[in-house]
Amino acid sequence: MPANPSSASVLVVDDEPDLRTLYELTLLREGHAVVAAPDLTQAREWLAQQRFDVLISDMRLPDGLGLELLRELADAQRPEKCIVITAYGSAENAVEALKAGAFDYLTKPVDLKQLRSAVTAALQSQRLPQAAAANGAPATTPNGNNGPTDAQRKAPPTSSGAQSLRRIVGSSPSIVQIKGRIEKVASSMAPVLILGESGTGKELVARAVHDCSHRSAGPFVAVNCGAIPENLIEAEFFGARKGAYTGASADREGYFQAARGGTLFLDEIGDLPLAMQAKLLRVIQERRVRALGGVQEEAVDVRLVSATHRDLAALVQSGQFRQDLFYRLNVIGLRTPALRERREDLPGLVRALLARLCAESGQSVPDMSPRALAWLQSRELPGNVRELENLLQRALALSSGETLEPEDFGDADDSDEIPTQPDALSPADGPVAAAVRAPEDIPADLQTYLDEQERQVLLKALRECDFNRTAAAARLGLNLRQMRYRIQRLGIAMPSTDDDEPS
Repeated sequence: MPANPSSASVLVVDDEPDLRTLYELTLLREGHAVVAAPDLTQAREWLAQQRFDVLISDMRLPDGLGLELLRELADAQRPEKCIVITAYGSAENAVEALKAGAFDYLTKPVDLKQLRSAVTAALQSQRLPQAAAANGAPATTPNGNNGPTDAQRKAPPTSSGAQSLRRIVGSSPSIVQIKGRIEKVASSMAPVLILGESGTGKELVARAVHDCSHRSAGPFVAVNCGAIPENLIEAEFFGARKGAYTGASADREGYFQAARGGTLFLDEIGDLPLAMQAKLLRVIQERRVRALGGVQEEAVDVRLVSATHRDLAALVQSGQFRQDLFYRLNVIGLRTPALRERREDLPGLVRALLARLCAESGQSVPDMSPRALAWLQSRELPGNVRELENLLQRALALSSGETLEPEDFGDADDSDEIPTQPDALSPADGPVAAAVRAPEDIPADLQTYLDEQERQVLLKALRECDFNRTAAAARLGLNLRQMRYRIQRLGIAMPSTDDDEPS
């Protein structure tokens, strides 16, 4: 192998001599050691002779499919990172390759800059376990390549990855399983779709996928797809040129440009409008974006992680979500378990949340009495970890001792209601309140009376959903924008702690 520590040994498999030579010359200029094969037969001969860092293979070859090599390498537990080249518009082939274990894919005609970037990323991903290994020195394989040993491939994630995994508190089987899946999928470029109820920590999982990957040094950009006005969503995602719309006084980057070299986390992807779904699909397929008002497209280098609490398969059936986009996003699926499915983790979650809340407020961490813990265990906690955090925050504010008791959580006998700010829980005094208390009377102001009735219905839905606006809107058959409008119009005060929905 060349002395350059950033170089790789690469095997290129393509039946077109011109393309094979082009890829070979491009990678040789980068300092990589390259060998080429025109078909599966010669590729297998090279693989039998030595190990490589990266394998680049066309999908269709004269004697078979490139996927056959991927599966053979996976079965033999070989360390090579595989990059598959697919024909233009062959979305199904790209998804199949990623599911078969490919690190990344490129679409013909191959952009040489993207080829170089893909090889660099694959090399970084392969050598990341070596950097994290305790001894720090790369082992040498029998053929002389500096490839990772089996022990190094099983090495723990880097410090940032390990820290992110520790934030996912719990030792229940479902949490152990999802942590293992995070470490396994982090080394790929395949899109990840995280499903789970509101408040189950989907963003924590997305952050862990990023921090455990070779992209951990790059940016992690989180976007709430349901919180962006529809008329601005394209500019927010892809950027805009000066004068593209009223108020665009200068060029600005979009989320894809901001996440360059890192991870773009699309939260609540199920709330994305259909028109934007089509544009997003094209970007995923072509890996290029055109800024609003721009002429030239630019290549984007991001890893996509999406999340939603909604049933995307049902949305596909009802025509509210594109099937082809769902197919592209759901290459690797992760599911965050609800708190009711891992009750054994509740004591550990309580300790971790109390430690964080007290560190933020600068107070000492109180003990939790057995009665208080039993009271928490008896609650349904439909808002999951977020509801648990809100309850603990309230108990810290109400407690006057060094030990939390059930009474510190408010009315411990009322397990169905989550009190919050007083003005958000009770109607204002005066004629309106009287109308609500006596609906049998004919109101003097019908609109005021109807507004108050609507206010009480919204409050009930919000309380039952732990003041998560997206979930409450779904309960009432509204979308998020309609819910926001009603909350603002009716003057409903919302708690300040709302992780999924930035104000």
